[in-house]
Amino acid sequence: MLRFMKKRSKKAGLPPGALVHMGEKKIEKTKITLMDYDEMHFQDREIKTLDESLSFKNQPTVTWVNVEGIHQVKILEKLGERFGLHPLVVEDILNMEERPKMEDFSDYILIILKISCHYDNRSNGIETEQISLVLGPNIPVSFQEREGDVFRPIREQIRNNRGRIRELGADYLAYALVDSIVETYFTVLEELEESMEPLE
Repeated sequence: MLRFMKKRSKKAGLPPGALVHMGEKKIEKTKITLMDYDEMHFQDREIKTLDESLSFKNQPTVTWVNVEGIHQVKILEKLGERFGLHPLVVEDILNMEERPKMEDFSDYILIILKISCHYDNRSNGIETEQISLVLGPNIPVSFQEREGDVFRPIREQIRNNRGRIRELGADYLAYALVDSIVETYFTVLEELEESMEPLE
């Protein structure tokens, strides 16, 4: 007789909105960086306390907050409180098994996407990572499981004032971030094509 045992979730028995990291710890310590810019000015730094980001909240500039490593629940809980995120939104960000989706709230939009990191020839599998974006009026916040920057081209455009990104608002930055995530799939498709050539 075959017996199937389903792994019990860490969330079992907890009420909705209970904050638990569901997934693999992929970085030792959570790191938060901030890029603030407009057409004329720019700054880029790692922040040690979340209060540093609040001073930018009502500024006319675009302030992009990026969180790398989302396993430290207390940090994400505080960040949610500072930016007025519903506990269920923070719960979704902490759940690495969340399906890709977009939800429109009155003050912000939540987007959860999967990126394709690379194709592994040995396992014939595609390594993925979940990225969450919270898009508010002037402060988009991105959440990544690990270091290793899928957003590096966007950062370079901002630093070097290339293209129109510093002339436009947070909505254009959000578009650029989503576009860079979509680009990862083309890289994996190219890797798959290369692995299939010997078979053909």
